[in-house]
Amino acid sequence: MNFSKIQTINYDSFDAADKFTQSLKETGFAVLINHPIDMQIVKDVYEEWKIFFHSDKKHEYRFHVEKQDGYFPFGLEHAKDYNHRDLKEFFHIYPWGRYPDTISIKTKTLYNDLCKLAGELLKWVEKNIPNDIIKNLSIPLEKMIDGSPTNLLRVIHYPPLRDTDELEEVRAAAHEDINLLTVLCSATAPGLQAQDVNGEWHDVPCDPNVIIVNSGDMLQMATNGYFPSTTHRVVNPTDDLKTASRLSLPLFLHPHDYVKLSKEHTAKSYLNERLENIGLL
Repeated sequence: MNFSKIQTINYDSFDAADKFTQSLKETGFAVLINHPIDMQIVKDVYEEWKIFFHSDKKHEYRFHVEKQDGYFPFGLEHAKDYNHRDLKEFFHIYPWGRYPDTISIKTKTLYNDLCKLAGELLKWVEKNIPNDIIKNLSIPLEKMIDGSPTNLLRVIHYPPLRDTDELEEVRAAAHEDINLLTVLCSATAPGLQAQDVNGEWHDVPCDPNVIIVNSGDMLQMATNGYFPSTTHRVVNPTDDLKTASRLSLPLFLHPHDYVKLSKEHTAKSYLNERLENIGLL
């Protein structure tokens, strides 16, 4: 995996789909510019949720274990096979789930816009993969997510670091995403890194107007490894950013629960397995 080949792709270019799929195959990541997401809405959404996470209102929306919607308190999640908590709190947004009464409709608008973009990117993927991969899919990729109620917008807040945080605790320990594709609005501060096959870590761009996309375990599984689910993390800042919050907005594109990903797993069975691994189930 050669991280010099992570491509920054002009969404409007004639060869965007080809370049996107190539970058995803080679590195598990791609960066989009001139995309259709309204970055002013993203900025406004960040401002609203920053206020929410600094209020006691969040505790009224504590998550439901089975439904997995709502507010997940600080320090609850940890990476698979890692015994130290992530230094974050977050809120799960589903179209059917709980929604804070202090948050405007802008987050729902962003959810819908990101789902639309993610669905289009999945079509790009399906258009540009070999026929032998296509024919082994249980159903077409596009149908896996058509009307899926499990597409998830996770609003993440990484609070300022504290002297009481343990040395081994980081904002997000090394992990792979569970889903098909992750469509990530650029965070409010840097810190995201991806790992190559040699174990080296590389900074992922954090320019304000980019959208970062990476493939997850479910896409890797469904395509028999054709697309890698690349390990990534969010590192702790070492400068004056230690005293500042960081927020991020990943949209996790999930198939319907019944979708067969492999001989061993449906989307639901794999999701439940991973939720147990990371302490959320």
